[in-house]
Amino acid sequence: MTRFLIVAHGSPSDPAPPEAALGALARAVAAQLGAPVSAATLAAPGALEAAVDGPVIVYPFFMAEGWFTRRELPRRLGGRAARILPPFGLEPALPGLVTRIVTQAAAEAGLDPARADLILAAHGSRSPGQAKATTFAMAAHLRRATRFWRVLPAFIEEPPFIADTAARSHGGLCLPFFALRASHVDHDIPEALRQAGFAGRLLPAVGEHDGVAALIAKSLRAHLPD
Repeated sequence: MTRFLIVAHGSPSDPAPPEAALGALARAVAAQLGAPVSAATLAAPGALEAAVDGPVIVYPFFMAEGWFTRRELPRRLGGRAARILPPFGLEPALPGLVTRIVTQAAAEAGLDPARADLILAAHGSRSPGQAKATTFAMAAHLRRATRFWRVLPAFIEEPPFIADTAARSHGGLCLPFFALRASHVDHDIPEALRQAGFAGRLLPAVGEHDGVAALIAKSLRAHLPD
């Protein structure tokens, strides 16, 4: 039987909550897929090793390709994965899901998107590379697909920084472009918005929203045997 493993970064400082959240997501995906789906974060000691007890197809619950997906995850797996799929952030259906998330959030907040900003808050990287390319591509899609006055990508690790971007915003929504809730979503982004005096609403991380389990299950279904 084909087995799947969802892997995320997790939180080195507090590994238990992201590990539990990823496990809940894996169970929701398995229920829709009708096939075994387990989960492990890289930050939880021994979790990945315990989850790989035979050949598995690995689904990286990351927002972009980068060092973790291209080098660290294969190294940690040590050739035990039958296949490593593209990360969550590159899912073809993700732009549509994010469009629905921000459109619904604006309606629930009573915002006219044409008079509001949408800040797409992501991690970024201190090292040169393509880590932010996925965020800029999503922002470009949202400019085409929504009516927000401005869609502003912003980052924790590199410019344009979240606090600087939020300081020149007139309010609206801030969507954390993250897979799991951890210290960046719980602390760094809210603190940057607070420092900037952002007069808007902070949404849950992308990976926490309804529809993510169904999106992943649909993607994994293509790898089940006929």
